[in-house]
Amino acid sequence: MKELRDATDKQPLRCMLTSPDEAQLLGMLLKLIGAKNTLEVGVYTGYSLLATALALPDDGKVLAMDIKREYYEIGLPMIKKAGVAHKVDFREGPALPMLDRLLEDVRRHAKHGSFDFAFVDADKDNYLNYHERLVRLVRPGGVIGYDNTLWCGTVAADTDAVAAGGAGARVLAYYRHFVLELNASLAADPRVEICHLTIGDGLTLCRRIK
Repeated sequence: MKELRDATDKQPLRCMLTSPDEAQLLGMLLKLIGAKNTLEVGVYTGYSLLATALALPDDGKVLAMDIKREYYEIGLPMIKKAGVAHKVDFREGPALPMLDRLLEDVRRHAKHGSFDFAFVDADKDNYLNYHERLVRLVRPGGVIGYDNTLWCGTVAADTDAVAAGGAGARVLAYYRHFVLELNASLAADPRVEICHLTIGDGLTLCRRIK
């Protein structure tokens, strides 16, 4: 894990790395719920993916989706070195069409979703779209984790204060709207029960109850 952190730290988008304490928590959670079949939307260099693969049993699987394979290739040697590459099914491309195909399979066989766990760390403006699909793809009792739900603390800040500043502040302000929308929607969703954790940049866990 440290080797992959160090490799990611050399990348220009290193701020996208899942925090080590969050990755450790996810690994423990997967073991506690006995997860075997998992899904990840947004991979980057594969740090949270590696944490997931290490936590799964030898016959476990993680279906990982990212729009770019380029960054995944940075972490792939470490994933192979850890001996867990056989657990990873990486698919390149937009996640929504892939999730829709998985949903179609669920509908065709008239069954509940079969994923024990899903983790989302991707485009914030699609988080609600991901949720509408994932809440049907995870099994009842399964868990969905959404990263960055504190969004650098801006979810609790004044709108004008967030927007003030340079280009970075404008990016924060733009995506803050989508994170706020997600947080409100999850809190009101009767299909899940949630736990909002102040770990990393905020992690919201949703347990599917129906």
